[in-house]
Amino acid sequence: MEKLTKLSDAEITNRINDSPQLASLRSINTALGELIHAENSFTSQIAEIIRRDPSLTSRLLKLVNSVFFGLSRRVNNIEEAIFYLGLRQIRELALATPVIEDFENLSEDSVEINWRDLWQHSIGTAICTREILSVANVTYEDETDYIVGLVHNVGKIVMTFCFPEESKEIFNCTAKNTENFCLIEKEIIGWDHAKIGAYYLKRHRMSPEIVEATQFHNNPENAPKFKKTSAAVQIADYMVRTAGLSGVENTDRPNEDDWLELSGWKILFGANKTEQELSAATLRNTVNRLPTILKGLV
Repeated sequence: MEKLTKLSDAEITNRINDSPQLASLRSINTALGELIHAENSFTSQIAEIIRRDPSLTSRLLKLVNSVFFGLSRRVNNIEEAIFYLGLRQIRELALATPVIEDFENLSEDSVEINWRDLWQHSIGTAICTREILSVANVTYEDETDYIVGLVHNVGKIVMTFCFPEESKEIFNCTAKNTENFCLIEKEIIGWDHAKIGAYYLKRHRMSPEIVEATQFHNNPENAPKFKKTSAAVQIADYMVRTAGLSGVENTDRPNEDDWLELSGWKILFGANKTEQELSAATLRNTVNRLPTILKGLV
């Protein structure tokens, strides 16, 4: 096979500019989101909107009937499912479902992707990012803390559409860790998935915080403005890998608590040993629950 030539910045941006725009990134289930945030919303109103989306309905019932909830009988009623899950979980499902469908349609058929592995990693990172930021007392009025984890690896999907031949070569490679895998991406394409994803999201007019955290989620210390958000995604990504959910990268599984040595951990939790230990204990519980939660989601 002929060795591929690394592309110039202009070639990379031109290819990304030619990729489709995705509606889900600009209006993620707006109607449901507004209804859930309204104080006087009734469960029946929320359920009616959910029924209009077969994929969301399916994921909702699959999750509530998973082992994680341990119910003694099967739930087939959407109103009852909403009662068990709560509005926060419904919001997360409403955010994830259209994004998953759009990205699966974007991917190039010639590049094989294990979608279940990819989405378990992405949704797991979203769950952990939100939990990490909460533990670090970083709060948001919107869903940024979840979305930023969900889309952090969007560059890998964009790669398959814009650079299919390069992606085939990349996905056949192995590396010790994600940092080394990024070096392989740069060597073959010219940019890594983080930079590709950030450029793609910027074109969709996503918020600067989400764009920046996507670009710097592997090296949050270099983030110009949103270091804490970038740090949370870095830690979350490692936590999910520790649980055996590496996505589509062929990398070694990190050792337990490797995420405590990351630059992002120091950015969020500083040098206070007591605070670090309490935060780590809370987050270990999240890691332990992840496989069961995600089995019900994806």
